[in-house]
Amino acid sequence: MWSCITDFFTYETTKSVVVKSWTIGIINRVVQLLIIIYFIGWVFVHEQAYQIRDTAIESSVMTKVKGFGLSNNRVMDVAEYVTPSQGASVFCIITKVITTENQMQGECPESEKKFICTHNDNCTRFLNKAGGNGLPTGRCVPFNNTHNTCEIKGWCPAEIDDVKTSPMMEVENFTIFIKNSIRFPLFNFTKGNFLPTITTQYINTCNFDQENNTYCPIFKVGDVIRYAQQNFTKLAQKGGVIGIKIGWVCDLDKSEDKCSPSYSFTRLDAMSEKNQVSVGYNFRYAKYYKMDNGTDYRTLIKATAIRFDVLVNGNAGKFDMIPTLINMVAAFTSVGVGTVLCDIILLNFLKGAEQYKAKKFEEVHFKVSDTQIKRSISSNGLYRSRERNAVENRSNDSGAFSIGQYG
Repeated sequence: MWSCITDFFTYETTKSVVVKSWTIGIINRVVQLLIIIYFIGWVFVHEQAYQIRDTAIESSVMTKVKGFGLSNNRVMDVAEYVTPSQGASVFCIITKVITTENQMQGECPESEKKFICTHNDNCTRFLNKAGGNGLPTGRCVPFNNTHNTCEIKGWCPAEIDDVKTSPMMEVENFTIFIKNSIRFPLFNFTKGNFLPTITTQYINTCNFDQENNTYCPIFKVGDVIRYAQQNFTKLAQKGGVIGIKIGWVCDLDKSEDKCSPSYSFTRLDAMSEKNQVSVGYNFRYAKYYKMDNGTDYRTLIKATAIRFDVLVNGNAGKFDMIPTLINMVAAFTSVGVGTVLCDIILLNFLKGAEQYKAKKFEEVHFKVSDTQIKRSISSNGLYRSRERNAVENRSNDSGAFSIGQYG
C-alpha cells in the first residue's frame, strides 16, 4: 500500500531538445505569430467569437404605396394598381393591363392561334386536354371573316392577350413606405427601422438614398429599380420581381443606437431574362358583376406587374464567457502547430535528421533478473520490497525521466 501511495505522489515531465538553428527558429516563431494574428485579428476582432449570437430573428413588415398613374386613358390610384391591398411584405405594382370586358358563361370560338381549324376533325384532338381559355367542345366554328377556330365552353368572349398596350410610366415616381419591426428572442431585444429622432415632417419630405438618407423608410420605385441595376422601361413592359433586403447585424455590447438596418436591392427572377418561354411577371384576376335578371358577368384583367419582396434577415451578438473561453483554449492549443511543423521539417528535410531523431527518441529495454523474481515471490507476490535503491527509469514517452527514492 505504501508503494502505491509513493508512486501516486510523483511528477513526470517531458524532456526538451533545444535545436539551435536559425531556419527552424524563424519558421517556428513565424508560424506562432501568424496563428496569434489570426485568432486576435480574425476570430476575436472580425468574427467577434467572444459573443453568443442569436440568428432567430423575428420580423414584421408593413408596406404602403402612394402615387397616381395613367393607363389606357384611365387614371389609376393605389386601390387599383396595388395587389394585395393589405400592405404585406410581398406586393405588386401593376404597370400594364389587358382587359376583356363583359364575359359571360357560354360557348364561343377560341382566340389562340393554335386552335385554328378547317373542320371538326381538327378540334377533336383537343378534347379532354387542358389549355386555352375553356373546355373544347370538338366543333370548328367561325372566329371572324377570315378563319375558323375550335369552339370552347367557358367565359365568353375568349381573352385576346396579345394586344399591344403601353405601360404606366408614372410608376417610376411612386413611393413605397416600409415599416419594419424586429426582435431577437434570445436577448429580448426589439428595434424598428425608424430612428428615435424621426418626425412626421421628415417622413413627408425624405426619400431613401444610399448616401444621405440611409435611414429614410420612403423608397422611390425608380430608385429601387436602379439600385437593383435594372432598366425601368424594360421591367415595366415585361414585369419582374425585385427584392428589398433589410439586414440587421447588431452588436449589443455597444449602444442600442448602433443597431440600425442596412438596405440592399436585387432582382430575384433574373433567370427569367435568359429564356423566351416565360419572361417577366404577370397574372390574371377578375371583377364580377350581376345583371338585373341574375346572370353573372365579369371583367377579366391580365396584369403585368413589378413584384416587390421585402426580405428581412440578421443576427445579434453579446459577450458571453463560454464562447470566449472556448476560443481562447483553441488559440493556445493552435500555437502548438508550430512545434509539429518544425518536427516534420527536422525529421525529414534538414541535414542532421538522424542526430535529431537520436536525441528526441530513446529506446530502453528492461530485463528482470532471477534475484528480483525470487525476492518478489518471497513477499507472497503481492507487494514489492519497501526498501530499494535509487533507480533511474527511462520511458519511451518523448524521453521522459521518472526518478524516485523511498526508504
